[in-house]
Amino acid sequence: MSDAATSFTPPRWLRDAHLQSILPSLPPHRYWAHWRARALRAAARAWELDCGGGVRLLAMHSPPRRAGTGTAVLLHGWEGSSDSCYVLSLAALLYQHGYGIVRLNLRDHGGTHALNRELFHSCRLEDVSGALRALAARCGPERLYLAGFSLGANFLLRAAAEPALPDTVAGVVGVSPVLHPERAMRALEQGWPVYHAYFVRRWSRSLRRKQVAWPGHFQFDELLRSRELRAMTDELVRRCTGFADIACYLDGYAITGGRLLPLRVPARMLVADDDPIIPAADLARMAPAPLLHIEHTAHGGHCGFLRGLMAHAWSDYYVLREFASFRDAAAMADASSVAKRA
Repeated sequence: MSDAATSFTPPRWLRDAHLQSILPSLPPHRYWAHWRARALRAAARAWELDCGGGVRLLAMHSPPRRAGTGTAVLLHGWEGSSDSCYVLSLAALLYQHGYGIVRLNLRDHGGTHALNRELFHSCRLEDVSGALRALAARCGPERLYLAGFSLGANFLLRAAAEPALPDTVAGVVGVSPVLHPERAMRALEQGWPVYHAYFVRRWSRSLRRKQVAWPGHFQFDELLRSRELRAMTDELVRRCTGFADIACYLDGYAITGGRLLPLRVPARMLVADDDPIIPAADLARMAPAPLLHIEHTAHGGHCGFLRGLMAHAWSDYYVLREFASFRDAAAMADASSVAKRA
């Protein structure tokens, strides 16, 4: 674990954790992110990925602007999508630097509720692992560079510790990853009510869309009346997962303890000490993993790291820098392998 990074120092007016967490999704930054990503989005084509077991996920692929740079696979957070502002901001910067871009949607995100009958939940790691294998098959020998935000970061970090991770994955970066889900839920319940209300509203809308997409299979009307995140989660865990209770479910996707010890590629985590949703104190619950480096900053909020309203987030440049280090390390490994064979 690194000491607190000194290279990210936002303007004084942007040092509030709530501003950092909320402003990236509001005008004018939202309009700026979409404008910056216009070439990327114009070049994008939909890929429906066969993830195995009948599961399909939707991704948006923009081919690289020059050969040999590799493909970045970006994954949004809970109730986000491939068009989330933070995804588009990072994607536009990486695309400008020559990377091909895959913006992956989790199950039941990005309007894909009709693709799979069974409901999304955060322990469906096989969805993302299967999507990475499908992407590796499509991209051939091209290197894959993974970056995720919040729950998407949690998914990609767990996938990078799986034995079936494709050999072409060069490394993974997680921005504001969910660390200990029980503690994160408690932070939502006890913190500023705006966050709890936001996620309840977004999740309720998603569940209604799922119900419409699969008439007769789901009935969420009574559940949605609770308007409480824990109660909704507990009910759906018992009805729609194989977990005995909510405690087992939340523990099922924690990356604290030794969960990341089996990492198969270099991994980076970027965490803000003032994150109002993911308690940074939970970093102390993680066992040191040989391939994991943790960077934490004093400011940044949750997936914020804003330097200004009309500028790339500092985290975008952090990911770009780490991808370059992964690329250099992979090139050295390839050269060493060739030398050994010779």
